[in-house]
Amino acid sequence: MKLETLKELNAERAARRPVIVVTDTAHGEQRLVKAKDFAADPLNAELSRALRMGKSTNVEVGGNKLFLNVYAPTAKLVIIGAVHISQALAPLARSLDYDVTVVDPRTAFASAERFPDVPLVAEWPDVALPPLNVDHYTAFVAVTHDPKIDDPALLHAFERDCFYIGALGSRKTHAKRGERLRAQGAKESDIARIHAPIGLDIGAVSPSEIAVAIMAEITATLRLPPKEKEVAA
Repeated sequence: MKLETLKELNAERAARRPVIVVTDTAHGEQRLVKAKDFAADPLNAELSRALRMGKSTNVEVGGNKLFLNVYAPTAKLVIIGAVHISQALAPLARSLDYDVTVVDPRTAFASAERFPDVPLVAEWPDVALPPLNVDHYTAFVAVTHDPKIDDPALLHAFERDCFYIGALGSRKTHAKRGERLRAQGAKESDIARIHAPIGLDIGAVSPSEIAVAIMAEITATLRLPPKEKEVAA
């Protein structure tokens, strides 16, 4: 790899921006493609598929054998609310290689005994969230059922363009949530991004089952193309 390409690659990775290095395996020629340039690239479909799956792969296009080396940021999961569902969700997400952080200002809930080996931030969202560098490669889950905690957290998620935003509650609860968020300046397009009721509809009842439903929905959002996401939902 040329030094200039390596420098550009490292800069993109440091900024948590996905990038793919395309290598012609017959001739050794390489080029770096940033995610923002995928749409205009002749390999758009192949690049997009490889990035969704988060895996490097070999492809053959127009008789040329290419290797797509995928550099995708490690996905984050920010959980607002140190509740029973979170106790099941956090280790499940970590087993899938997510960087997990639990935020809850209620210290009775946000304790190391309840969340061993999981980073906890026992602060209100306005203090807790900015240092976490929430971004597009972050899944964001609000499960406290307390508007004072969930609502400002969701507004932060909108601003940071999280790839998944979910919130616990029935459709009636979510309708009221939408009214509150609109009153605080949220756009209809923001509110429409919230997965609520949260998680895939698998008939989940227990906290562990709900955690599975949430993680399945996050995975579908991350991995599936738009049309297949609609089928999964």
